[in-house]
Amino acid sequence: MREIPAASGRLTKPRGSRVPACRRRAVDVVTRGLGALTCVVVCLSGPCPSARAGDWPQILGQNRNGIAVEEPIVSRWPAEGPPVSWERPVGSGFAGVAVVGDRVLVFQRERSSELLESLDAGSGTPIWRKSSAETTFYPQVGGGDGPLCVPTVAGDVVVTYGAQGVLTAHRLDTGEILWQRATHKDFGAQEGYFGAGSSPLVAGDTVIVNVGGSRAQSGIVGFDLATGETRWTQSAEQASYSAPVLTEFSGVPAAIVITRLKCIALDPKTGGLFWQFPFGQRGPTVNGAAPLMWDGRMFVTASYGIGAACYDVGLGGFKPLWESDNLLSSQYTTPILHDGVLYGIHGRDDVPPSDLVCIDPIKQTTLWREPSFGYATLIGAGNQVIAVKTDGTIVLFACDRNAYRPLAKSRVFRSTVRALPALANGGLYLRDESTLKRFDVSAR
Repeated sequence: MREIPAASGRLTKPRGSRVPACRRRAVDVVTRGLGALTCVVVCLSGPCPSARAGDWPQILGQNRNGIAVEEPIVSRWPAEGPPVSWERPVGSGFAGVAVVGDRVLVFQRERSSELLESLDAGSGTPIWRKSSAETTFYPQVGGGDGPLCVPTVAGDVVVTYGAQGVLTAHRLDTGEILWQRATHKDFGAQEGYFGAGSSPLVAGDTVIVNVGGSRAQSGIVGFDLATGETRWTQSAEQASYSAPVLTEFSGVPAAIVITRLKCIALDPKTGGLFWQFPFGQRGPTVNGAAPLMWDGRMFVTASYGIGAACYDVGLGGFKPLWESDNLLSSQYTTPILHDGVLYGIHGRDDVPPSDLVCIDPIKQTTLWREPSFGYATLIGAGNQVIAVKTDGTIVLFACDRNAYRPLAKSRVFRSTVRALPALANGGLYLRDESTLKRFDVSAR
C-alpha cells in the first residue's frame, strides 16, 4: 500500500455567463446525518465501464441517475414486504452498498476503524473484510459517526472515501489496499457538519473528488486511479455532500460538481474549467441533490430556501430558464426523470412535511402532489419507482404523469433508514445503522 504526498495541479480561467446570486432565506441546519446526499446527472457518456446489466457499481447506479439498468421488478409485493433473501449485521454509517456481479461492497465503521467488506450477493456470506483507515470522526451536528459515501467500483478497483477524507483504492477480489490519500490533511479541508460525504467519481483513469481543500485551489481534485498521485486541482470552493457526475457536451466529456456554493463543469482529464455559476447560500445550509441533464438542459435543486432552477447548457456556457422554490426543492433526494417529467421529494427530512411530487420541468408546472408523503430516497426501475422512506417504509408507485398510483407499501424497518438503497440483479438492498437486508423484487 502506498501513501502518496500531495502535489499541485493546473487551472484554467472560467468562461460562460454568470447567474446573479439570489437573496434567499436561511433556515435551520439539518439535525440528522445526511449520508444520502447526492449529486446526479443523466450520464450521456454511457454506463460505468465495469458494470454489467443489473449491476449497481456506484452511487445511484450505473449512470448515477437513480435508475436501474435492464432490471425488471415486480409490480406488487405482500403486505409484509418483499421476501427477505438474507440479512446481516453491519457497522455504523450512512453509506449505501455497491453491487457488481456476485459481490456486495459495504463501507462501515466498527469502533475506531472504517472497514470495507465484500459479501456474497446470493447469501450475504462475507468473502473478505479489510480495515480502510482509523478514524476519530464525530459529527458537529446530529448523530452518526460512520462513513457516508457509497463505494465506487471501476474495473478491478474499489474506491472508498471516509468521513475524515481518507481516499483509498482497494483490489476488488481481495480488498488489498493499493494506495491511500489523507485528502483533508493534504489539502487543508474541513470535515463539515457531517464529515466528508461526496462519493468519488472515476472518469477514465482519473478519480475525481469533491475535497473542499483550502490549499493550491484544491476544492476539486483529480487523482490517478492506478497510483493515487494528484493529477490536477481546480477551484477554491468548499465541498458539498454532492457526488461528482459525468456527462458530455457535443461529444466532449465533462464532469459536473456541486460544491458548497457553486455548480461547476470541468474537463475530467485536465481539470480545466468549462463554466460555473453560483448555487447555494452561506449559513446553515447544504447542497446535496442532483443536477439532471437531458436534451441540452440541466435541472438543479436544493432546500433551505435555495430552490430549484432549470438551464440551457452546453460546452460554451449556460442560460438560466427559470428558478422557483415551489416546485421541487429537495434537501438531498435525487429526482427520477422518466418520459420528460420528474418524480421527487419536495421538502426536508428534518422539518416535515415532505411531499411526493411529479413536475414538468420544461413547462414549470406541478402535474400532481401527494401531500405529507414523508421524506424518502428514490430508485427508478422500468415504469415504476421505489421510494424508501426514512421511517423504514418502502412504497412502489407507477410512473404516471396524470396521478399518483401506489402499487405496494410495507414497513420493513422499525428504525431510521437514510443510506441510499441499491437495486441489482433482482435484489433491493437496504440498511439502517445496524442491519443490511436483501429483498427479492425480481420479476424474472
